[in-house]
Amino acid sequence: MPLDKVKSIITDIKNKNFKPIYFLMGEEPYYIDAISDYISNNVLTEEERGFNQIVLYGRDVTIDDVVSNAKRYPMMAEKQVIIVREAQDLSRTIENLVSYAENPQPSTVLVMCYKYKKLDARKKLSKTIKKTGELFESKKLYDNQVPNWITRVLQGKGHTITPKAAQMLVEFLGNDLGKVNNELEKLLVIVKPGEQITPHIIERNIGISKDFNNFELQNALGAKDFKKAYRIITYFSQNPKDHPIVLTVSLLYSFYSKLLKYHSLTNKAEAAKVLGVNPYFLKDYQQAAGNYPMKKVSAIISVIRDVDLKSKGVGAAGMSQGDLLKELLVGIFE
Repeated sequence: MPLDKVKSIITDIKNKNFKPIYFLMGEEPYYIDAISDYISNNVLTEEERGFNQIVLYGRDVTIDDVVSNAKRYPMMAEKQVIIVREAQDLSRTIENLVSYAENPQPSTVLVMCYKYKKLDARKKLSKTIKKTGELFESKKLYDNQVPNWITRVLQGKGHTITPKAAQMLVEFLGNDLGKVNNELEKLLVIVKPGEQITPHIIERNIGISKDFNNFELQNALGAKDFKKAYRIITYFSQNPKDHPIVLTVSLLYSFYSKLLKYHSLTNKAEAAKVLGVNPYFLKDYQQAAGNYPMKKVSAIISVIRDVDLKSKGVGAAGMSQGDLLKELLVGIFE
């Protein structure tokens, strides 16, 4: 897990076990910012930062400029910190950093924030930094991994969260860890020390309805509760900006695809692991499997694909979101 690696890096920094180069790369900017901010705030004292901490931006400098700054000596301090933000703007010439990486200045902590890209593992720079510094890849989490991430982050701060509350956050915010963390920080200001975060707290403080959301729609469909499902899609139709059909269709496609996979499993004991869901939610798949045989699930997936195309304007001139959702509901229940 990236979170474990981040904790390891931060623990080393706390113990003053500094690497001369931290090359932070990858699709998830949250971890890159978390590590670079921690280095920025903790390697030097406040007094030392004035002369010994420099922030450069990739679009404004060359690799030679970075190396030149990194090679100078600190003033009245044991270390200097050079942070290169948006270092991905140097991607065309990034391999020119090899000669410095081979023999980095011991008194410098060079931090390269290389967002949304990564080094070519076959080339020399990547191999060299692995030997002389810290090469960290910040990978994007899948949506089904984010609830566990939320749980672990909150545990580290002395709080717990119910599985449904975590799922509500993911449905509303997606897998952008920066956005999710911002909402968690807001919640932690409000909740009491040690208090469990529940769907009611999420609804009251973030504005996500605990009754009218895609998670509840999925539950209603899995339970074959037509009345509840109809109430939810009616609410969605009245609030299309807050509940875009593209998100609803995507989540339902994921649910029924996993349900199809659940039907095909010979060993249901491994279902949670194979489906990539929290064991807490496995009962929803068990219930839905009883309500929808495999052949019906395949037909429903075809209906969802058809509605998805229509929502994008293919063969459905002028159909409203409400009409498309009703068509989807009829296709699932017929």
